[in-house]
Amino acid sequence: MIDIRLIREEPQTVKEGMQKRNLDPSVVDELLAIDEQRRELLQKVETLKAERNTVSREIGTIKEKSEREAKIAAMKVVSDSITSLDDTIRTIEEKQRQLIMTIPNIPLPQVPVGKDESENVVLKTVGEKPAFDFEPLPHWELGEKLGILDFERGVKITGSRFYILSGLGARLQRALIAFMLDLHIRQGYLEKYTPFMVKGATLFAAGQLPKFADNLYKDHEEDLYMVPTAEVPLTGLHMDEFIDTQDLPLRYTAYTPCFRREKMSAGRDVRGIKRGHQFDKVEMYTYCKPEDSMHEFERMVADAEETCKQLGLTYRILQLCTGDISFNACIGYDIEIWAPGCQEWLEVSSISNVGSFQARRANIKYKDADGHKDFLHTLNGSGLGMPRTLIAVLENYQQADGSIHIPEVLLPWMGGATEIK
Repeated sequence: MIDIRLIREEPQTVKEGMQKRNLDPSVVDELLAIDEQRRELLQKVETLKAERNTVSREIGTIKEKSEREAKIAAMKVVSDSITSLDDTIRTIEEKQRQLIMTIPNIPLPQVPVGKDESENVVLKTVGEKPAFDFEPLPHWELGEKLGILDFERGVKITGSRFYILSGLGARLQRALIAFMLDLHIRQGYLEKYTPFMVKGATLFAAGQLPKFADNLYKDHEEDLYMVPTAEVPLTGLHMDEFIDTQDLPLRYTAYTPCFRREKMSAGRDVRGIKRGHQFDKVEMYTYCKPEDSMHEFERMVADAEETCKQLGLTYRILQLCTGDISFNACIGYDIEIWAPGCQEWLEVSSISNVGSFQARRANIKYKDADGHKDFLHTLNGSGLGMPRTLIAVLENYQQADGSIHIPEVLLPWMGGATEIK
């Protein structure tokens, strides 16, 4: 959430940030008008309350009954006016709150300006696209031939965009998750096992509500939602808390299944298991002091990179332009892995520095030894996401006979299997 003081003091900065995101900045002027109205009404209320307090003290000293009753009647009118103004102020404040929720984070100056993902900037590519002496197959053909991927039964038990992983396919997915969690623990993250459902307040704190309400799965009998990412419960861990600066940074990692209502159309983008309503992901999350957030951002990018390196996969890092960074982020990078069967780059990680945007929504502050208090900064990133990492392993490690070689780094979790055939 944007600080209302920034909107008051530097409205042009906020407008320029929205324009860079290709958004209409007129909401800023609307907010300022409402804020001015609110402050004028607050001043009226304070004046009336001061008058009521003064007259109330006078009433006790008035001996003449008719004069006292007149004063009491007059103060009832004042009290009714105060009640009416308070109601109006609450309505205005709620409208102000709803409007400010529509303003995304302001991109940092180094974020390239662009209209959409086509204008993201490739910062570097690591590794070469693998060369095969045979025609590499896409994962949907590999998986079905090996009996590890079942689309028909996934659709039968749930519906389109669901599938079944079987045997060593299921074990490979589990191995990838365990490998990534253990790697992040060695990198200094504390593992958390969080609920897979959260309250609406937690989603609001993480910046998912109200903007992404249509993409969430909800239990309509309870205030509970299925998590769209572990970022949400990891944000909620410290809602309404003060964290001592000596305890910062806090670095967490967590595995969760993720549930999102994907708006999908027919075509190349939905072949195989690339996109679905349910997927697995290992998340990295950091709480830190504001002055440390860019250092922590680069660290998180390097930690996600290490996952790709250890899996032996060719990858590239993209800096997201202003038209593609997430609603919460002030800067973001994507990591994409090359999939030779699909013949495309697959996004497996988005890493974002959110600044104080989530902390202000969640009311998470730090305090130092001198008693100074302020909102801290938060960062999040996938380390990595499924099933695209699984796709990349299947397609990059396929052999001419149709088998899949298991990357050495995953063998400890594969129960002795070195290949899928």
